[in-house]
Amino acid sequence: MDAALLTPPRRMTIPVSHRWGTGEMSVLDFGDERRPVDLVFVHANGFNAATYRSLLAPLSASLRILAPDLRGHGLTALPTETRNRWNWHDHREDLVTLLDSLDGPPVALAGHSMGGTSSLLAAAERPDKVARLVMFDPVVMPRGLNLMMAIPGLRQWTRAWPITKGATRRRERFDNAQQALDSWRGRGAFKGWSEMMLADYVSGAFTPDEDGVRLACAPAWEASNYAAQGHDPWRALRRFDKPVRVLKAEKGSVCSLAPDPRRLPHLTVDTIAGGHLFPMTHPDIARDALFDAAV
Repeated sequence: MDAALLTPPRRMTIPVSHRWGTGEMSVLDFGDERRPVDLVFVHANGFNAATYRSLLAPLSASLRILAPDLRGHGLTALPTETRNRWNWHDHREDLVTLLDSLDGPPVALAGHSMGGTSSLLAAAERPDKVARLVMFDPVVMPRGLNLMMAIPGLRQWTRAWPITKGATRRRERFDNAQQALDSWRGRGAFKGWSEMMLADYVSGAFTPDEDGVRLACAPAWEASNYAAQGHDPWRALRRFDKPVRVLKAEKGSVCSLAPDPRRLPHLTVDTIAGGHLFPMTHPDIARDALFDAAV
């Protein structure tokens, strides 16, 4: 087995302070810490940085990679206020803080689903810090629907979406992490995952409480992320004019970007075999795209 896969990443924390609250972002640091950061990778809603360890670790033999836990996920300790929350600007500003903390040349920035879209929003704010962007099936609604999300009287209907309601019903507590792993193996969203990737997800998914363990990403926060769609990825795509590559899922995609996007010459969209979670079920495809972006 690749030695890089066996070497655990280091944990570091980044102080965060802006209008959405103060605290610390927890970050996994892969590769040689003596070299500048090559790649920053951001996880999807409901997951955590550790989930993608087996995807990222083989790249750490030649790259240095940072993988943060977004607020409300993993070990990051930042406020998770859901009341009157209509966009992902809190995630954007957290990632801007991370980018601002980096020395060295501009990095490749990448992410999956919500992590990809949040990375796009951050790249548009800090284009001097980002050399290129890679997004795995990012959440990008059709332009007209996205504009509707900015209207206060209309944006609340996202709370009635099946995926939003489903998140609120997710089981939050287990006796222990092994019980959760056994109950999820091969089922639902975890179908097709390797045992290693599922174990990595579980390793970062829980915090202890008096009754056992509970999800670090509370169901209410996961639901809030689904419902809060008032940000504007289309505007961010126009503002960030460096190379952007989107890998769009063949089945069940949440990305409305066309294969030949108009008026966005810096954007490439490729359709990839598999569903929305293809970085978990087809990690070689995702890994190759990350390597190509970072070298």
